[in-house]
Amino acid sequence: MAGIEVKEPKIVVRPPGPKAREFIKRDHAVTSPSLTRTAPLVGVEEDGVWIKDIDGNVFLDFSSGIAVTNVGHRHPKVVEAIKRQTEKLMFINSCDFYTLPQVELMERLLEVTPGKFKKRAFLGNSGTEAVEAALKIAQWHTRNYYTISFIGGFHGRTMGSLPLTTTGIDARRHFKGMMPGVFHVPYAYCYRCAFKQSYPDCGLWCVDYIENILLKKVCPPDDLACMVVEPIQGAGGYIVPPDDYLPALDKLCERNNIILVIDEVQSGFCRTGKWFACEHWGVEPDILTASKAMAAGLPIGVAVSRDELMDWGPGAHENTLGGNPVACAAALAVLDVLKSEKLANNAEKVGGYMLDRLREIAEEHELIGDVRGRGMMIGVELVKDRTTKEPARDARDELMKKAFERGLILLGAGASSLRLAPPLILTKDQADVGLDIFEQALKEISE
Repeated sequence: MAGIEVKEPKIVVRPPGPKAREFIKRDHAVTSPSLTRTAPLVGVEEDGVWIKDIDGNVFLDFSSGIAVTNVGHRHPKVVEAIKRQTEKLMFINSCDFYTLPQVELMERLLEVTPGKFKKRAFLGNSGTEAVEAALKIAQWHTRNYYTISFIGGFHGRTMGSLPLTTTGIDARRHFKGMMPGVFHVPYAYCYRCAFKQSYPDCGLWCVDYIENILLKKVCPPDDLACMVVEPIQGAGGYIVPPDDYLPALDKLCERNNIILVIDEVQSGFCRTGKWFACEHWGVEPDILTASKAMAAGLPIGVAVSRDELMDWGPGAHENTLGGNPVACAAALAVLDVLKSEKLANNAEKVGGYMLDRLREIAEEHELIGDVRGRGMMIGVELVKDRTTKEPARDARDELMKKAFERGLILLGAGASSLRLAPPLILTKDQADVGLDIFEQALKEISE
């Protein structure tokens, strides 16, 4: 399989080049304006950690398409699995019939997801569908619909998952038909504590608030369907909570008989150095949702539930395209690559190196207020002043622009953070190439 033979980004014409500009005009004429575009990248070829645009520029990808291409772009084993499956069977709808790849995938997923208890899975086409399935499982089982979610969380944009999403108001504005009954509480964003506390002196007040205030004065636990939480907030800014936070939420749910749904759509499939991020804290969710990296870019998502919770009958929830055999074949190949190439170990090793170097860079640049992460899920927060912590959104956006012009793809998140999520095949040398560009761009905007 042909590849992109480079060791560093290659900029032949300042992006966006003439072909990219012409294509973007065509796009703007026909595409929904609701799509946000981070950079004027018109990709035509990809390979490993590299993306080539329509003008011949080659970029180093520190985004993985929002943590999707964990095994790298166009991994040969994934491509081969897709080819083999399309030569035999491309589609039989999963709500009426059976396919081998679908059942094989669910068996494998039940093996790698946390918890030794008996589980079942429901396959959909995206992360938001996985969250919707989790909500419906919890509502069916409990006969309740009240839900707890966390400020800064992102769980999708459909009308069931959207009320859980609070990364910003743009996604919520004017949509008045959202699922009702969602209570929002602050996440353990210790750098910007909503309660103006300092960890660990706070004693995890953000958890106590849920139990002592919300559950006693607002929403009785008996009326709750579930709690939905990201183990590491993604679109909120790659926010890593304190080590005792997720276990404390788990114990709170256990004490109050609340179904715990952990959303691993962005943090799953070895991104953080474990199969799933919640494993860092020994938490086994009642329901786990996953998508993004599951099939290396093909549309698929899953809700994995304790067997006893998925007690609904035929027709309660199904779809036509979920569990597509080609997507399932790709997902099976992804699981094989993650295991055989030990990408969780590489994420931990190279990601740890990146964290260390970013913290060294932060010592030289006042614009960086915080560096945090697990594995290759790394957040860098920019601020105008380290004392006031005023977000530096314009500087963040300018840094992304300058990095892109040099051939590095970065993504923003939260108020003024960058999220670094390279493919998990990234080498230390490639990491240095990207971080060198990052530092050059940072110096330019700091001058």
